Amino acid sequence: MPKAQSPWNVGKQYLIRTVTMIQHGTLVMVTDHELVLEKAAWIADTGRFADFLMGKEPNEVEPFPQDRQVIVGRGAVIDAVELPGVFNVQK
Repeated sequence: MPKAQSPWNVGKQYLIRTVTMIQHGTLVMVTDHELVLEKAAWIADTGRFADFLMGKEPNEVEPFPQDRQVIVGRGAVIDAVELPGVFNVQK
């Protein structure tokens, strides 16, 4: 059976929901067990989730230091969606 291609697109911005948090950032690396983000933020409160996905500003944002990479364990990922934008201001 041929190996399936990865659905992840390096260089795109993703909203990634994990079992405990929501991360957003630019995907820079995919390994067997991790996703690596840059210019990342924890979106602590999206408000109405569907509204946020359609472009409404989130209620609470906690950016990571913008010069650091954030490593997300793939085993904790619930779902993800490409979502353009940068959330680099604490709110």
